[in-house]
Amino acid sequence: MTPLKLEHALSCANDSESCVAAIAQYFESHPLHYGHGTDNATDEAYWLVRAVQGWDDGRYSARPDAAMRQRIVEVARARVEQRRPLAYLLGEAWFAGLRFVVDDRVLVPRSPLAELIESQYAPWCRLEPGDRMLDIGTGSGCIAIASAVHCPGVVVDATDNSQGALALAAQNVAAVVPDGHLTLLEADLFAPGRGPYRLVVSNPPYVPTARVAELPEEYRHEPVAGLDGGVDGLAAVRRLLSLAPSYLEPGGMLVVEVGEAQEAFAAAYPSLPVTWLEFAHGGEGVFVVSREQLTGHSSS
Repeated sequence: MTPLKLEHALSCANDSESCVAAIAQYFESHPLHYGHGTDNATDEAYWLVRAVQGWDDGRYSARPDAAMRQRIVEVARARVEQRRPLAYLLGEAWFAGLRFVVDDRVLVPRSPLAELIESQYAPWCRLEPGDRMLDIGTGSGCIAIASAVHCPGVVVDATDNSQGALALAAQNVAAVVPDGHLTLLEADLFAPGRGPYRLVVSNPPYVPTARVAELPEEYRHEPVAGLDGGVDGLAAVRRLLSLAPSYLEPGGMLVVEVGEAQEAFAAAYPSLPVTWLEFAHGGEGVFVVSREQLTGHSSS
């Protein structure tokens, strides 16, 4: 399907649902990869339409106007020709029910940790107002910000070693949690002198270096530093496990997403008693482990 045919189909559409169907057909006629907020062409088409409409329910039920159709064709064509994630083209991504500003300084939010955050980390960690938590490698700030929203009263620190990522995260913090309960810090993993924390969460780079170049083209628009986890994908994870006990309070918990490096992790740490989480809405490779389990493992 060509852009011209898409434009014609949109001009014949009487409602937004017809637009979504036409865009999905256009996407499906090209070798796109989904995985940056959606997993299929129809959901991505719906996202495009709603975003162009400013998420206005009234506009969704009305006949699409010429300006809207032109903008849809422009974005859809860029999605196909550039193979850029739709989130970058729209400048937005959704995570744990919240909208975040994103660009290519950060990974597109897509972690299954959203489900854990929406449950306030229960039953693995029961956070109370005044408890402290840390998000390591915050990127857009999505995990830290969503945690602050869904766990009211919790004091959140968020670190990243990228000044560009922190600048973008600051925009999102100002828009969503401007109440001072979230502090952004430039640091490589942990910030010295901060803590101790009831909870430390991280979605570090975990793609093995050799695999990065094999990823679908959409992923190559993302910052390599957010993907490349070293030879076996566990370079940052090893440091996390080593340092975390010093920053966790007694009874504190560490939650880490290792994604496709789960098998490598299990082989590298066969005696570490982590619990692998299951998610109702899909996703895997996330473990939880207590400070005591980490220190017991270290001394064994």
